[in-house]
Amino acid sequence: MVDYDAIVIGAGNAGLTAAATLQRAGARTLLVERHNVPGGCATSFRRGRFEFEVALHQLSGVGEEGQAFSLRGLFHQLGIADRLELVREDDLYRAAVPGRYDVTLPASWDGAADALEEAFPGNRARVERFFRLLKEVVAGYNAVLRGRPARRIKPEVFRQGLRPFKDVLDEHFDDERIRSALGAYWHYLGQPPSRVTFQDLAQILVMYIGFKPWHIRGGSQALSSAILGAFLDAGGEVRFNTTVERVLTEGGRAVGVRTDDGTEATATDIVSNASLPLTYAMLDPADVPAAARRDLGSRRVGVSAFVLHMGLDATPRELGFTAATSFLAADTDDDRTFASMRTLEGARGICATAYDVHPIGFAPSGASHVSLLTLQYADAWDAVRPADYARAKFAYAETVLDLAESVTPGIRDAIEEVDVATPLTLTRYLGHPGGAIYGYDQDATEGPLFRDASRTHVPGLHTAGAWTGVGGFQPTLEAGARLALRLLHARAA
Repeated sequence: MVDYDAIVIGAGNAGLTAAATLQRAGARTLLVERHNVPGGCATSFRRGRFEFEVALHQLSGVGEEGQAFSLRGLFHQLGIADRLELVREDDLYRAAVPGRYDVTLPASWDGAADALEEAFPGNRARVERFFRLLKEVVAGYNAVLRGRPARRIKPEVFRQGLRPFKDVLDEHFDDERIRSALGAYWHYLGQPPSRVTFQDLAQILVMYIGFKPWHIRGGSQALSSAILGAFLDAGGEVRFNTTVERVLTEGGRAVGVRTDDGTEATATDIVSNASLPLTYAMLDPADVPAAARRDLGSRRVGVSAFVLHMGLDATPRELGFTAATSFLAADTDDDRTFASMRTLEGARGICATAYDVHPIGFAPSGASHVSLLTLQYADAWDAVRPADYARAKFAYAETVLDLAESVTPGIRDAIEEVDVATPLTLTRYLGHPGGAIYGYDQDATEGPLFRDASRTHVPGLHTAGAWTGVGGFQPTLEAGARLALRLLHARAA
């Protein structure tokens, strides 16, 4: 007899939603987490008077109560809807290139079109045509995923969906500034418009415009704690400060885990929220099928990040922040910015999140919490000698502040608390290869049309999270619940 119906490794977004969904449906579930709190990236930490949000910039897909296909349905399914205080943001983002353009897009189709026309006159008809295509391709893409026959999908979905986002932008707009402004969300995928598919970046735009950007009072840790609470209330068992060292197998099937204290537990299904390389490394090498090795070898570890978490002795308005999210770039050359992500030449693009434009409770009155994030691969940091690491870290931080100062003058002078994280910091904390924040590089082959990485090559072992598809909060929250429902349906069959 097995000890549990399911064992979930890792209490990140997908691990939490998988565990809670399974336990609330009556499956006896053990959740194992190596840290002392749930959440993974979805957490926060304290510095002086400030609480610093680790990873959540904007939560997509929330929508209004009753809106179809929104995250609210998942929150109700998990029993946490009444445990969360959701904070709606008014704008999608501010996009700016010093000396070239500075535009803030409201979180509505008409509002965004109005703002783009005001900033780049003569483009209204093009913007409306582009927005129609966004919605059409996303609707068709989602219909494909739900199993609708290809003959019932508009041909434009197949003509445009897998093309580079940049190519579609180029066909719609002559002005490189408006192309730059409309492609700003590429930072949420880690690949520039020339490399990301139209359908993937279109999905992000539609989720944020159609469902609005949101945050959570208490930050992402409030979300993680709420899901864990629902899991425990349903009778689930969690073990913190515990590392799974081995996934146990019998006859080629995963049947349990062994933790770092030597304890073994068995289960019908093992769900891993760890990275795919780490998940397979938990198996005895002889139990890793050749197909799994080929699969891992066909993928590229994705981008990490360099982050300044700052507590500022000034209000957002005093600092010049009117939008909660700002994408600031040195110029409109996204491909050059992408190339620089493998070097220490200096920040060329940053995502600035001002958490007190719509306060989430992390800064005292009269102050504000701001994070400045620039995407970077770990390669360049791996080459830094330990003796030079601190110097390199703070020198690079100055380049991030330089770019921020170009549109928010005086931000340096307002710093009261600051914590600097590099890709090496994220590697240590997350345990991910390269400190990757979105899993593998998010190219066309990482989408569900081409891979279902939740189905491993080892029976009884399943994976969910950023390493099994699209990264980010909404996709990973949904992925864990979706995997759990599939396992429940299989048990009931």
